[in-house]
Amino acid sequence: MGGCFSKPKPVELKIEVVLPEKERGKEELSASGKGSPRAYQGNGTARHFHAEERLTAPHPYPGPQDCVEAAVCHVKDLENGQMREVELGWGKVLLVKDNGEFHALGHKCPHYGAPLVKGVLSRGRVRCPWHGACFNISTGDLEDFPGLDSLHKFQVKIEKEKVYVRASKQALQLQRRTKMMAKCISTSAGHSSSTNVLIVGAGAAGLVCAETLRQEGFSDRIVLCTLDRHLPYDRPKLSKSLDAQPEQLALRPKEFFRAYGIEVLTEAQVVTVDVRNKKVVFKDGFKLEYSKLLLAPGSSPKTLSCKGKEVENVFTIRTPEDANRVVRLARGRNAVVVGAGFLGMEVAAYLTEKAHSVSVVELEETPFRRFLGERVGRALMKMFENNRVKFYMQTEVSELRAQEGKLKEVVLKSSKVVRADVCVVGIGAVPATGFLRQSSVNLDSRGFIPVNKMMQTNVPGVFAAGDAVTFPLAWRNNRKVNIPHWQMAHAQGRVAAQNMLAQEAEISTVPYLWTAMFGKSLRYAGYGEGFDDVIIQGDLEELKFVAFYTKGDEVIAVASMNYDPIVSKVAEVLASGRAIRKREVELFVLHSKTGDMSWLTGKGS
Repeated sequence: MGGCFSKPKPVELKIEVVLPEKERGKEELSASGKGSPRAYQGNGTARHFHAEERLTAPHPYPGPQDCVEAAVCHVKDLENGQMREVELGWGKVLLVKDNGEFHALGHKCPHYGAPLVKGVLSRGRVRCPWHGACFNISTGDLEDFPGLDSLHKFQVKIEKEKVYVRASKQALQLQRRTKMMAKCISTSAGHSSSTNVLIVGAGAAGLVCAETLRQEGFSDRIVLCTLDRHLPYDRPKLSKSLDAQPEQLALRPKEFFRAYGIEVLTEAQVVTVDVRNKKVVFKDGFKLEYSKLLLAPGSSPKTLSCKGKEVENVFTIRTPEDANRVVRLARGRNAVVVGAGFLGMEVAAYLTEKAHSVSVVELEETPFRRFLGERVGRALMKMFENNRVKFYMQTEVSELRAQEGKLKEVVLKSSKVVRADVCVVGIGAVPATGFLRQSSVNLDSRGFIPVNKMMQTNVPGVFAAGDAVTFPLAWRNNRKVNIPHWQMAHAQGRVAAQNMLAQEAEISTVPYLWTAMFGKSLRYAGYGEGFDDVIIQGDLEELKFVAFYTKGDEVIAVASMNYDPIVSKVAEVLASGRAIRKREVELFVLHSKTGDMSWLTGKGS
């Protein structure tokens, strides 16, 4: 697989596979991008690494002094289908018993560090209880997202009815494993005006596509271009932690891109795509030819169109700079958030401890109503009101008033005037596909790029993924949907890469998303659009509940707070292809005072 896509060149069979190495020097990306002035150059500031972020991996053959071995339990201590955290002295390990066999793996999810022992074991994999990432228990490999890294797999042996685990000390402390990847061996890297793979957009879809190609042994040139001035970062964190600095948000350190020959062009805007000649043109006139193309441009936030929209200190949150400026301006002042969707509510929650006052303006009568329904929306609204957030519902902004050019008041259509020093607008987004209008890549009436299950557009060799696409959702009868979730973008990027390599992969992941407000997390799995009933188990007032969203007699989505791991459990059932019937849920709510979920793992009603 390590050759190149384009036909005229002879196929290269040499594949250099490298393990992630320690940071090597501080020089910039090996390809300093002579063909284009924008290849990523650091700003010269020292980068602070978290211990687990360094480009390290345990040596493939650690010596005895680097390893630790211990008896962790008796063979009869674990039943089939059970998991347990065991201590090895240098760190913990997740011990799993499945079909009579023991497996030992890293115990924390590499995404955000969730304890996997609280997750769901099913069909030879463990699913994270927090955000739904899945890991193969035989290999430790990441099989579903979010996150980029896999788990370490440790040796297990049984002697005299005792279970022994042997592990390298370094692996125990790292808690994550970056898969082996090919290096780029293309001679044209960094300075020619053609690339084998061009990826437009460096969010989750673009980055996972590039990494998957390298993991699969592809060793030709990959160029990733982004409008951002930063290397790929964890965008969902922006609205949950507005103070976060770009280096804290980075998904991979700069050295990673250099080590694997993934060239990143920052502040690079594509203005035209010529699919007939396989060429893109950038705003500054730079042209780049490609053999395979991934379009993952994401979306652009909608802005207010009312009187005074050009006033200063009104923001959409798109970059770390936007988020940081909002916090700076809101400290001790009055903040107004327009839109009570996920972004708006996360921002409002974060600002309550910083701002003098926080107000939310929303057209609907309750927050999240279309997504989570009336009752859950009202319970969340109450949590916000208990944290001093004031709501102005069923109204919108008619005017932004300024004093000396800077925002002073937000005037509502209800004629109410709200004091405001800073305003954050979170009223939705539109696909950032304007640059494709003159190309022959199909767009639908809303500007989304329709793709098939293999993430292919209507143009051969052109793939698309992420927030800007509509695709067939397998477990909802292949209904064409747009799902702008972080986890979904990862999965689509991987499928696109596999199909660039002719592996005939299809998208089948169950959508999974989460939000965090006031230190509480809400998890959600499925696709609930068009739900006609909501069945709630637990206590909404205490914010300890699970809500099942049904359409007809089928469960199409689930949301929960303080009820782990039920959302991961439902996601796993849906991923296995089994439908969950409304009747099963009604019986569960009727009889379950204990929160027993064994019915979910049964073989159908």
